[in-house]
Amino acid sequence: MRYRITFIAGLAVGYVLGAKAGRARYEQIAGTARRVVESPAVQETAGIVGAQVSSAGKTVAAKVGERLPVTSVRDFLSRPTTEEKAEMEAEMEMAAEAEAWAGLNGTGPEGARPDAER
Repeated sequence: MRYRITFIAGLAVGYVLGAKAGRARYEQIAGTARRVVESPAVQETAGIVGAQVSSAGKTVAAKVGERLPVTSVRDFLSRPTTEEKAEMEAEMEMAAEAEAWAGLNGTGPEGARPDAER
């Protein structure tokens, strides 16, 4: 059925584009097309088809979700970029250096002086 409608639509477009009948014939065809598109039966059918497509989309999403959990998609999408990885590594190095300095001057837990008052 879908192919039949596509074929008919193609024929209509081809005829309109290739017609040498003049402006009057074009206006007649365009008016008929407008009336068909605006008819309640066509509008109702379009609504039903739209609902079926929406339902099919939800079904596909559910089936994909069963095979590929959303958490894995979230993990994939939330992974850091190369620039973010470099920034995180730089921050970790700075934190490690700060801890090392704190240990050297006796303010950190490893460098705490046993004779210091608490």
